[in-house]
Amino acid sequence: MKRGLIAVSLLLAFFLFTGCSEADRVSSNLSKEADNFNVVRQLTVINCIEGDVLFQMTGKMSITADTEDNQLEVIVENEDGNYSKHFVGLSDNVTYVIEDLDSSDVSQYQYTLNYNPKMWIPAEVETID
Repeated sequence: MKRGLIAVSLLLAFFLFTGCSEADRVSSNLSKEADNFNVVRQLTVINCIEGDVLFQMTGKMSITADTEDNQLEVIVENEDGNYSKHFVGLSDNVTYVIEDLDSSDVSQYQYTLNYNPKMWIPAEVETID
């Protein structure tokens, strides 16, 4: 019985540690970098019927696809360090492309954990980006 538990535990650990590919880790790290406003992106919204570009946004932005409301929620970091939120409505004939314009140097092995300092430290914190 004890050997069976050890064998099952080792097998489970093997699958747990081999379950993520390098591409999965890099993809996750790239997404985190973009969502932390460390990557310049370009959002292009296209009318598929006419093939026209409706508009483009370029900058450091976090983009979330809201499938319930059929829209994109775009949070942009402004030059002064403030943020703006924009909504892009999508339809059957409107699509979008998001490009990362910066090449991010992310590691497959390391990660960054970011805390909102106002949640933990009751003091003013100056951040330098």
